[in-house]
Amino acid sequence: MSIVVNLRYKGTNGAAKRFAEEMISSGTVDKIRNEAGNLRYEYFQSLDDPETILLIDSWEDQKSIDVHHASPMMNTIMELREKYDLHMTVERFKPDDDMPEKDTNFIRK
Repeated sequence: MSIVVNLRYKGTNGAAKRFAEEMISSGTVDKIRNEAGNLRYEYFQSLDDPETILLIDSWEDQKSIDVHHASPMMNTIMELREKYDLHMTVERFKPDDDMPEKDTNFIRK
């Protein structure tokens, strides 16, 4: 079963956005997206708080996350978090593929 991790990066003076931009421009994001087991790695900027960037990170399973966390890329990520003085909140989810039919009435496809 896949695991979705929402990481909210919070900084000041545009630091979180610059962090995400450097992750992308350095090629780190592409490397992560190409790791075995990665299903999604995508940044979003909050409309309510421009100092917050949301990363939606999805993996096939915990083993894939463990391999990612053990990779040299994590040092790069951690160094960039320090460089931009970011603070984080993290939520983990396991998708519920069993959506009640009554809930689907509210989805416009």
